[in-house]
Amino acid sequence: MPGFLVTVGSTVICPHGGQVSIISKNTRVLAGGQPVSTSADTFLIAGCPFTIPPSKPQPCIKVQWLMQATRVKVGGQPAILQDSTGMCSSPEQIPQGPPSIIVTQTRIRGE
Repeated sequence: MPGFLVTVGSTVICPHGGQVSIISKNTRVLAGGQPVSTSADTFLIAGCPFTIPPSKPQPCIKVQWLMQATRVKVGGQPAILQDSTGMCSSPEQIPQGPPSIIVTQTRIRGE
């Protein structure tokens, strides 16, 4: 399914509301003046309030993308689209749920 390309300026959150920061390796391909995100980029989560159980909190700390663009590549890596599927994980690699892509640029679509 086609979706808008995610850039480093997009708003992405974990299932608990933590903010995802995108650290991109791409410096050449821009959309809306921001580097386009790929599956090779780092997606770190800060401020996840999920601290259950209290004895050993398991907040979300990163996103791993499971399904990315099939036809759009940036620097040989699949682009991340608004409808891409990912999984947030804790420091111990425990799956916490999918991230939500709230805001993206709205000019360029990919598939």
